[in-house]
Amino acid sequence: AFSIDNKFLEQQISMFYCPLCVKPMRDPVQMSTCGHRFCDTCLQEYLSEGVFKCPEDHLPLDYAKIFPDVELEQQILSLPIRCIHSEEGCRWTAQNKLLQAHLSVCEFNVVSCPNRCDVKLLRRELPEHLQHDCVKRKLHCDHCGDEFTGEAYENHQGVCPEESVYCENKCGARMVRRLLAQHSVSECPKRKLPCRYCKKEFLYDTIQHHQQQCPRFPMQCPNRCGTPGITRETLMAHVKEGCSTAMVLCPFKEAGCKHRCPKTAVGRHLEEATHTHLSLLGGLVNRQRLELRELRQAVEELSGSRDGTLLWKLTDFSQRLQEAKSRTSGSLELFSPAFYSHNYGYRLQVSAFPNGNGSGEGSHLSIYIRVLPGEYDGLLEWPFPYRVSFSLLDQSDPALTKPQHITETFSPDPTWKNFQRPRPGALGSVRGGCLDESMLGFGYPKFLSHEEMRKRNYIRDNAIFIKASIDVVQKILNS
Repeated sequence: AFSIDNKFLEQQISMFYCPLCVKPMRDPVQMSTCGHRFCDTCLQEYLSEGVFKCPEDHLPLDYAKIFPDVELEQQILSLPIRCIHSEEGCRWTAQNKLLQAHLSVCEFNVVSCPNRCDVKLLRRELPEHLQHDCVKRKLHCDHCGDEFTGEAYENHQGVCPEESVYCENKCGARMVRRLLAQHSVSECPKRKLPCRYCKKEFLYDTIQHHQQQCPRFPMQCPNRCGTPGITRETLMAHVKEGCSTAMVLCPFKEAGCKHRCPKTAVGRHLEEATHTHLSLLGGLVNRQRLELRELRQAVEELSGSRDGTLLWKLTDFSQRLQEAKSRTSGSLELFSPAFYSHNYGYRLQVSAFPNGNGSGEGSHLSIYIRVLPGEYDGLLEWPFPYRVSFSLLDQSDPALTKPQHITETFSPDPTWKNFQRPRPGALGSVRGGCLDESMLGFGYPKFLSHEEMRKRNYIRDNAIFIKASIDVVQKILNS
């Protein structure tokens, strides 16, 4: 009739307490032989262990003389108590016998969900649970009207066929969900479709524009050659290289042949025009040779000095000297880059014979200078009037010994043919071996003997340095 956790308002006398469980007795029974009282369940548990004696005085028991103590039970049930949930916040107080009735309505009592969802909670939390949380609550869908339990309702949300939704492709259309699949497949302007030619996916409203540019779109040869399988991306290559009826230029067009014919006729043209093509190629080679010479000259012009000083490094000197000595005819002459006496001045070039030339052949280094045709010759004074100095530089370390450069200087004689104005194109004649007197160099066949060159560091790291200087007097030209 009452719980073992009853909270009595006042401390009770010991006669109300069971000696076995030391709590207020529930369903009390009394032994008429000795008068001791116990909870009915406590005494039954005690006797079930096989001991048939009074727990208090250990006198033998007689089952026939154990009877319910109704008077004591009524006294206990009349005691004032608090709700067993008073610590949780319930403020109810009344007679003990009213507790069970109170617990059936107590807001703080733990109850099971009436929907049998296995959840236990405070009675005060039950309405919220039944309305929002219970997985077995009964709910009606606002769209289709069907009834669902809570869990099924949550699963139904987002899939209800009668719910009004927007198209997932963001085309702006709105419809019930059951029509969405058909709309997405056949009606939506934003649906994706694969291009039938390149297989890439495009939006329905842009695929026609794509097909106007699709590289795999089938095309017809403009020459109507009938070749199948031509696409937009291969059309140009087909017209240029594959079409048998396309008009093409002769393969010798770069040489100057202007012939144009169908591709199938090119072979016959090549056979018939062999001599013409050879003649055109010869002309092309001559033009290219001239262009190369002009380019070489332009490079020399850009790389040459314009302040009247040339510093010329001859590398691999030992090999070049050996090459000159092993020659059976003629001497090995090496040429420096061209340089200018000054801005807009005379164009000059130094040459050297590693094994000597003339009287110095076989024993000396010979050095010469010559005047080359230049851009500004028509504005200059002739013959060439300025003093020229040659130096072979001593490469000794200045920190160890004072370098002893070998220097020779001369001033041109106005009567010397070497320093008259050179004729245009004379450079090619000199390189070719023609004795054009205006292009002959002037200098020193015995500039320095091989023996003297070895005494100091004129040759170092297998290289020599030759310096040429023009002593320009500031008298330029006719104004």
